[in-house]
Amino acid sequence: MKQAQAAEQTLAQLRWQCRRGMLELDIFLQKFIRHGYAELDAGQREDFVEVLAYPDQELLEILLGQVSATEQHINDIAERIRRCAVL
Repeated sequence: MKQAQAAEQTLAQLRWQCRRGMLELDIFLQKFIRHGYAELDAGQREDFVEVLAYPDQELLEILLGQVSATEQHINDIAERIRRCAVL
């Protein structure tokens, strides 16, 4: 029971962090939370939290595929986010 509550609280915090200053980012990130986040393992979830620390403009450029992140794990998560955006 407590584990389920903790998981829901974490998800609620992530939903809040996915609310950004750009509508495009909101769409990418909210769709991912709804359709892709549950499929991530613990390491990938940490990578997603790292993605959320990127500045809005830089994150948008990565998600649009205009630039690549220097770390491959960020590019991997960005690809997962892009795939969810077309749902």
